[in-house]
Amino acid sequence: MSAEASVVAALPEWLRPLAEGVSEIDGQHLSPRLPAPPTDARQSAVLMLFGEGDLGPDVLFTERSARMRSHAGQVSFPGGRRDPDDADEAATALREAREEVGLDPAAVRVFGELPPLWLPPSNSAVTVVLGFAPSSVPVHIASPDEVASVFRTPVADLLDPERRFTVRGPSGWRGPGFRVGEGLTLWGFTAGVVARLFSHVGWEREWDQTRWEPYPQVPGTGRQEQQ
Repeated sequence: MSAEASVVAALPEWLRPLAEGVSEIDGQHLSPRLPAPPTDARQSAVLMLFGEGDLGPDVLFTERSARMRSHAGQVSFPGGRRDPDDADEAATALREAREEVGLDPAAVRVFGELPPLWLPPSNSAVTVVLGFAPSSVPVHIASPDEVASVFRTPVADLLDPERRFTVRGPSGWRGPGFRVGEGLTLWGFTAGVVARLFSHVGWEREWDQTRWEPYPQVPGTGRQEQQ
């Protein structure tokens, strides 16, 4: 058995279809409106961490601080800019998760990466690193300047048609939206990754695609920020 197959075999059975389907997905599927990152894009990585707790399979999210200069107040995966000392994108994602939410990197089983995606506002090439750790592994707000809250959302909630809608901005921009946590909206880059990845592996359930909401204001600023 190859090392890659061994990693997949060690995952919970419900997660294996996703792990096995990662190699077949390309950047155009995940971000159909944008080209591949330009050569001068800043390298970044985020951790899409799956868990399994009392409420079943879940995904770890953070609510970004309203004081952040970019994407303030938005729901996101932990992550950030690659440092020169980081060995690779997985090392970046795990380091950032430790710094932001106190996650022990040794507790995470990394099982794949998505193709780098371009975020034009910050000119970042973002690699989504996929990992698994039991939901009993502790997390907390380790960097209050960056993180307002840390929470796990059941995968069942992300697949619930009643929690799905389209987010629409004043310029006509549209994208996936999810109701998560305590009245929070998951939208923008992170929502696009969740929606298109789950659709790719056949997890998505039929939902009312005519339902829409305006994208949220950044808490405490009175402004809106589009990803």
